[in-house]
Amino acid sequence: MSSKKGHQNEPVTGQKPGNSSETGPVANPKGEEPVVERYTSPRLEDLQNQLTDLQTQTDEYKDGWQRSVADFQNYRRRMEAEKAETYQTAIGSIIKRYLPILDDLERALASRPADLAWADGIELIYRKLQSILDAEGLKRIEAEGQMFDPHFHEAILQEPSENYTSGQIIAVVQNGYMLGDRVIRPAQVRVAQ
Repeated sequence: MSSKKGHQNEPVTGQKPGNSSETGPVANPKGEEPVVERYTSPRLEDLQNQLTDLQTQTDEYKDGWQRSVADFQNYRRRMEAEKAETYQTAIGSIIKRYLPILDDLERALASRPADLAWADGIELIYRKLQSILDAEGLKRIEAEGQMFDPHFHEAILQEPSENYTSGQIIAVVQNGYMLGDRVIRPAQVRVAQ
């Protein structure tokens, strides 16, 4: 539009085409007057309100994103802990099946005759089995001479004793074992009265 009056939606400027200043319009190649929107006070307030709303929305999105990341990290830690616990439970139930074999080997070695060569082979088998179980984290519960603890020991007999105080373990009947922090079999013990 080439009229100086301007269209209804276009504000009129007080400058002539081609006249340039720092704040004034620059003439376009067709020789028409450029449209310059004047930012009035209500328009500026609207823009500031929009900016504030968008910043609030951005903060809400950021907060939601950070919560989602934290929830996912907590979920991953929980899954890893459950996986480790499931693994320990499975290993514990497998190892528990081999403990009677370990007990039998210990009893056989405790009563072996000294002059038989095959007894050395049995001892080697026992040591190999013991080292495999140790590598999985199996630990023997030390009981003899300790005070009775129902978390680690199972009393199968109480007897009077002059050499031990009441509640002290006199002897171990069957060894107990732990896998990590969990008792997979309590030690069967004789306890002083």
